[in-house]
Amino acid sequence: MLILLPPSEGKTPATTGSPVDPTQLWLPELGAARTRVLNKLVAMCRRGSARSVADSLAVLGLSEGQRGEIARNAELPEAPAGPAGAVYTGVLYEALDAGTLDDDARTWLHGSAVVFSGLWGVVRLGDLIPAYRCSVGVSLPAPVGGLTAYWKKNLRKALDPAAAGGPVLDLRSGAYAAMWAPPAESADRVAALRVLHERVVGGVAKRSVVSHFNKATKGRLVRALAAESAKPESVDELVSALRDLKFTVEERPVAAGRPRQLDVVVAEL
Repeated sequence: MLILLPPSEGKTPATTGSPVDPTQLWLPELGAARTRVLNKLVAMCRRGSARSVADSLAVLGLSEGQRGEIARNAELPEAPAGPAGAVYTGVLYEALDAGTLDDDARTWLHGSAVVFSGLWGVVRLGDLIPAYRCSVGVSLPAPVGGLTAYWKKNLRKALDPAAAGGPVLDLRSGAYAAMWAPPAESADRVAALRVLHERVVGGVAKRSVVSHFNKATKGRLVRALAAESAKPESVDELVSALRDLKFTVEERPVAAGRPRQLDVVVAEL
């Protein structure tokens, strides 16, 4: 089973540890592609003139008050690297709370969940990375260019085989989902999931897509699967496993050759 996660903007830097080695992250064949992005990002952020810093802030979508992120990126090759599951600290990862899982659950998690990243392409939660700032919507200087297109080109050869066995549970946000899509022949082994909030208004049940709590629910869902060391062999078995864990799961119809679409319906946020 493979679980696809988005990264988080919020990150906690490691305080000790050796620097990152792009070839030692999951799918080492992506090492050269990762290094090209890293080198371009670092070179851009090491430019010292006021005009260059302003340009770097604009490229990365940062405000003047976030100049520290530029300085952090400039030191990435020397920065201490820690487990990705501890570096990513946004809402989803707080709800997942991987550090409090027992050894078996954490082993399952590190073998099942992968994080999509504008800088690294894709990493396991146990991979050692430094804190950074570089979303997939960024466009770096040539020859890297737009990171969505860059990773879409580079991920397929490495990731298609890794995801071939299925099932694959896709919890990514739209921007990161654009980095890789399963081949049409594998689509029935992939399930994309969204979270809906159901509430009763005037005696009528109404549903809406949520954002912040969408991430928290996904984190709790992955934690529940990890705690059970779930081993579904198909999307149908995955749906059954989630229902056994007391999640309300419904499926929406899709066209042939598209990933299956699951809704998790929550009454309380």
